[in-house]
Amino acid sequence: MIELIQFPWSPFCIAQRRILEFSGQRFKITNLPRTGDRALVWKLTKERYYGVPIIRDGRNVVFETGEDTQDIAKYLDWKFQLGLFPAELEGVQSVLWRYIENEIEGLGFKLNDVYFREFVTKADQLPFIRHKERKFGRGCIDQWQAQQKDMLKQLAARLLPFEQMLAHQPFLLGDKPRFVDFDLYGMLENFLYSGRYKLPAAHKQIQRWHRRMTILKSKKTS
Repeated sequence: MIELIQFPWSPFCIAQRRILEFSGQRFKITNLPRTGDRALVWKLTKERYYGVPIIRDGRNVVFETGEDTQDIAKYLDWKFQLGLFPAELEGVQSVLWRYIENEIEGLGFKLNDVYFREFVTKADQLPFIRHKERKFGRGCIDQWQAQQKDMLKQLAARLLPFEQMLAHQPFLLGDKPRFVDFDLYGMLENFLYSGRYKLPAAHKQIQRWHRRMTILKSKKTS
């Protein structure tokens, strides 16, 4: 059985979790014990990687080998034959997932982190803050809270191209879900994770797509 090792609120973990759910196959979730403790990941990857998510499939441990790779999703796609990476869409997906994982994720996680005390246990809050401030500077979460309204407007603007795409088709690249659908879903679920936000009211197509993506199952197992 495949095991997903994750932080439950991570946008990248959510994307892979939704792919596994979509596959209809049984899988196991292991949540890391605390924000700063990645010893299990370090051990399983033989000291080659400390990020999340990773997956363990028997003796195979799969993790991202580069900044712009999709090794985990491609492994799951290959294993379960999900059709997420058709050759004819390789170029456009590569462009889209970079936009999604920079322009959307970059705002979504900051907006979610404003409410970190509501989903990070009290014991884990100090390492959580330390991790964020080492990367983004002292007081970064307070700054994001002060910029909250502006960031929400920016997020709505950055989502507009996807709203336009979905006005003409059920998924981002046609009538079937591809990897970029799961990728965008992961970024938006991270944004929504605290329960304090809703998807932009003006983006009706994205709202419908999000509901569709939440319950979607592969036709091979549905």
